[in-house]
Amino acid sequence: MTEILLISMLIIAISLALLSVKVIFRRNGEFTSQHIHDSEAMRERGIGCVIEQDREERTNGHHLKTKFEEEGNKRK
Repeated sequence: MTEILLISMLIIAISLALLSVKVIFRRNGEFTSQHIHDSEAMRERGIGCVIEQDREERTNGHHLKTKFEEEGNKRK
C-alpha cells in the first residue's frame, strides 16, 4: 500500500515538473490562455465564447423569453 502511494506521488511530481518546464526555464514564461476568444485557430473558424455571444444577443435585443414569461402569456 505504501509503495503504491509513493509511486503515485512520484508520478504526480514528475507530471507537475514537466508541465511547468516552460514557466520555469523561459524568461517571462507563462501558461498560455485556455479561453476560446484567445485562440487564433478558433477565431479563424468563427467559433466564439458563449458568454460573449450571449452578451451580443442581449445588447442587440434578440434575447430569448424565459420559460416563466412564456407560461405567463399562455395563462392570459
